Amino acid sequence: MTDDGAPLMTAAQMQAHEAACFEAGVIGSAEAMARAGDGVVAAVFTRWPKLRASPGRAVVLCGPGNNGGDGFVVARLLRAAGWTVRVHAMGVDRLPGDAAAAQAAWSAQGEVAPLAAFDPTRAPDLIIDALFGIGLTRPITGEVAEVVARVNGVAGARIVAVDIGSGHCADSGRVLGTAIRAELTVTFHCRKPGHLLMAEPGEVVVCDIGLDAAEVSLHENAAPPYALLAKSGDRHKFDYGHALVMSGPPGRTGAARLAARGALRVGAGVVSVAARSDTVQELAAHLTAIMLRPYETARDLAAQLSEDPRITALCLGPAFGTDAAAADVLAAVLAQARPTVLDADALTLLAQEAAPEVNGACVLTPHAGEFARLFPDIAARLEAPPESGPAYSKVDAARAAAVRAGAVVLLKGRATVIADPGGACILQSGDDATAWLATAGAGDVLAGLICGLLARGMTPFAAAATGAWLHSAAARVVGPGLIAEDLPDAMGAVFRELASGA
Repeated sequence: MTDDGAPLMTAAQMQAHEAACFEAGVIGSAEAMARAGDGVVAAVFTRWPKLRASPGRAVVLCGPGNNGGDGFVVARLLRAAGWTVRVHAMGVDRLPGDAAAAQAAWSAQGEVAPLAAFDPTRAPDLIIDALFGIGLTRPITGEVAEVVARVNGVAGARIVAVDIGSGHCADSGRVLGTAIRAELTVTFHCRKPGHLLMAEPGEVVVCDIGLDAAEVSLHENAAPPYALLAKSGDRHKFDYGHALVMSGPPGRTGAARLAARGALRVGAGVVSVAARSDTVQELAAHLTAIMLRPYETARDLAAQLSEDPRITALCLGPAFGTDAAAADVLAAVLAQARPTVLDADALTLLAQEAAPEVNGACVLTPHAGEFARLFPDIAARLEAPPESGPAYSKVDAARAAAVRAGAVVLLKGRATVIADPGGACILQSGDDATAWLATAGAGDVLAGLICGLLARGMTPFAAAATGAWLHSAAARVVGPGLIAEDLPDAMGAVFRELASGA
């Protein structure tokens, strides 16, 4: 099992945790607001050192809640650092206690202009978005939406969000009406799911404001302990399992070969590819350490599986086909109730009527299109424009799908979500390096990695989470220009890096 990564808190969890810490005297609310303002300014100057050395013109946009209070603190600190600061605010008469005090402290030295008076033609160097933060539940419309459009249209200014870009749902990353696109976001205590799920997150920095740790149900995916993946000198190959990858027909064997190489590189002791007899020669021309297992029919394959209990995990789907014969093989594999990765064509078969049911030993690895075919009502809810927040999220969708399937679901994308039927869930975000995984065959390698980890004895949830992390780590090792064939061969470098940090 992977170690718990950094915690992720929903807006409601964060607000409740803050209130509990204030009530318990862990830190005072005014002190937390002061630390938040300090953290924002420090993050800005760390990200752009020239802004510390050469103060310019800043605009701070403040909203009617504590996020606005943070903005007033930032305005005072920027002015103290030599900046020319203009503040535009809304709802000043509705500010809660600490935020009202922060506004009063600013007003003792500077003006507060109406939000609607924000003029982008005055060319600020820095814009601080402290309008709504994580508490927004209604879509941004009307006059405020016009201001958001002006902010997004400013050329040359650094845009920094306090907690989250205003208009983004902190739980889902989805846009409520319209949203400010920040280059840098400074959030407090921990990241929120929306930071990982939004389409354009920019850089997100976490600022400690003095709160206690909290128990949460969602974490970022973490690097697995090397001890989980290492091998011992006193064990033999079958101690690390036998992974069996199902191949497609002649001319479509590449996907299975990629998956099999992934399973072998991740440490499965033995890896075989099962294929119809008319496909074996094509596979044999490409494979060496990976063995071949010919079969003729689904019944033949089922008999072979029944006779060989040393096969500890299977992978079915990459370029496998979706005809009746393929459906029969899928049914035969699922009848074994062994740990199985179901990807690509296997998911298409599952989406068809009268498809066999999966079991708790399975891992389903759909991309968005496959997810919509498997779970059309869940996908429709996820795609519907949100009318309020917290909006239905990719995390919600993956959890609902896992419960319905009775199996682990790994929902792919720039942010990948792994959920199991019991409610466990891990979220993994992408970056510029992992964007290169958008290439043919990369998903086949991921399926193979998960299969290899299942073969080694990991639980389906742990195998999915670990496989997803290793997949992304391999992409970072290879970097730009990555093709799927690079990923299995990058595993050695990934493992060495993990070992060096053990």
